[in-house]
Amino acid sequence: MAKTKPSGKNISGRKQRGTLKNLDRVMPDRPNPKKPSESKELAEELLARSSALLQTAQAEEALPLALRALKQFKQEASGLTLQALPALSLLAEINLELGDANEARNYFSQASQLDPDGLIPESQGGGVEKFLWLAQLSEEGGQDSVSWYEKAITILRNEASSTLDSIMKAQKSRKLATVLCSVIEIYMTDLSWEADAESRCESLITEAILIAPDSPETLQTLANVRISQQRVDEAKKALVDSLALWKHLPSGNETVPDFPTRISLARLLMEVEMVNDAMEVLERLTEEDDTSVEAWYLGGWCSYLTAERSKRSRCRATNSTATDGAEESVYEAMLMSSRGWLRNSLQLYNLQDYEDDRLRDHALELVRDLDAILGDAKEEDEEDEAEDEVWESDIENEDHEMDET
Repeated sequence: MAKTKPSGKNISGRKQRGTLKNLDRVMPDRPNPKKPSESKELAEELLARSSALLQTAQAEEALPLALRALKQFKQEASGLTLQALPALSLLAEINLELGDANEARNYFSQASQLDPDGLIPESQGGGVEKFLWLAQLSEEGGQDSVSWYEKAITILRNEASSTLDSIMKAQKSRKLATVLCSVIEIYMTDLSWEADAESRCESLITEAILIAPDSPETLQTLANVRISQQRVDEAKKALVDSLALWKHLPSGNETVPDFPTRISLARLLMEVEMVNDAMEVLERLTEEDDTSVEAWYLGGWCSYLTAERSKRSRCRATNSTATDGAEESVYEAMLMSSRGWLRNSLQLYNLQDYEDDRLRDHALELVRDLDAILGDAKEEDEEDEAEDEVWESDIENEDHEMDET
């Protein structure tokens, strides 16, 4: 049968007109592309939420939000631009909190490429912090770290000299002094073999003292330099001056140096035989954080040095190696205290899988020496437990007698 010729009436046309008339009803909505301003606003909102999570110790939850924000910045500008600086800085901080140094270094490096001279304000993700972190996270260390620090030093010098705000100037100067001290530390360790290491240290510490004479960290670094130069009396004076600035202040005060700085301070105090001051510092540190392996170790070592020093002083005074009963009791008490600190350190070392073989070996050596002098600690523990049982039994008997009465 032949195909029927279509009539002149356009049936399909009628259907199309009906379809077009109801297009909005039958067709799904298509997503509208975001305008650049809308995309940026959403990215900034993600950053704000991510930053809030990071501040409340929720780094894992903060990470995906910051990554989404960075992705939006990249899509908007077809690559990395200055708008992405806040996201890069935040991602670096998040990865530091998560313990991923490589990722943190990667984001700080990208930020440094966008803001190579640190001219962008910190509020916009710029500033000096990325250079300080790149110095600390450098895989090469040594001269590479110094190069990053020198970038930061140039920025901080300019900022300190250009501001008219006295408070801001003092803050920038103190931060600059801290960075100068960090460079000194490198020249005293990784780059100590450099021919100009000592002269560089002297130049840097002179500038640091000039701009921040009342900084505990600066005075502590001065003491370290003077010890290396065998100018012990000057080192002691610098340490006394450093301690005087903060030891009477509560731990939360901003003048009080951070925990690692005070650990280093205790070592310096012990090195120049200021053991009483060192012990005060260490006792305060263990009160603030009783899980610090190094603080307990140094406290045990310091107590040991104090006991031996006290014994030598008494022997010189009497021209004899003998001591009376009271002095011997004090000496033994110091040694027992030393062993207690060291045993705490070793227990924490094992619990935390701490990685410092030299510390562990020295602590074990000291404990063995103390066991040889005082007797096996296990026997003492058993005696203490027996005494505790007797004491508890006596209390129970007394309570029972009172109940009967």
